[in-house]
Amino acid sequence: MNKPARSFAKPLRDVAGKIVGQSFTRQGFASAELVTRWSEIVGAEIARYCEPIKIQWTRPVAPRTTSTARDPSSAEQEPGTLVLRVEGPAAIEIQHLAGLICERVNRFLGWRAVARLALRQAPLRHGEQKPRRTADPAAATKIAETLSGVSDDNLKAALARLGAAIKRP
Repeated sequence: MNKPARSFAKPLRDVAGKIVGQSFTRQGFASAELVTRWSEIVGAEIARYCEPIKIQWTRPVAPRTTSTARDPSSAEQEPGTLVLRVEGPAAIEIQHLAGLICERVNRFLGWRAVARLALRQAPLRHGEQKPRRTADPAAATKIAETLSGVSDDNLKAALARLGAAIKRP
């Protein structure tokens, strides 16, 4: 007797990889590596102030021929424009480093894919995470003693932690 094949769940990397890949393709990236390895490509100093949004490609320029049959392989693809999100104060510095950034991106991709940069001033998404502040347990205990009107112990503890976090300098 033949048993039907069991259907196993697909690994998340297979499903997510396709979805993320499609998203990057819509933004003009041939692969996700330009975004995921940005700091390695341009260097940590530059990556601290900018991140890639998309690559804008121009339409291929077809050579002018008199014949009606055109060879699509003869069309040249012009280099694209790399659109970067840049923090406001650093935009002028990134603009001065445009040649270096284009060179490093092209070296990483292995061909002259990018010729110019377009800057969009906005806060960076990858920004460095600030460490979470934790409430001082001694201050929370001291504040909890002043909350004699609250009968629920969990609520009293939560209010004490909140008060300690607010009063922290």
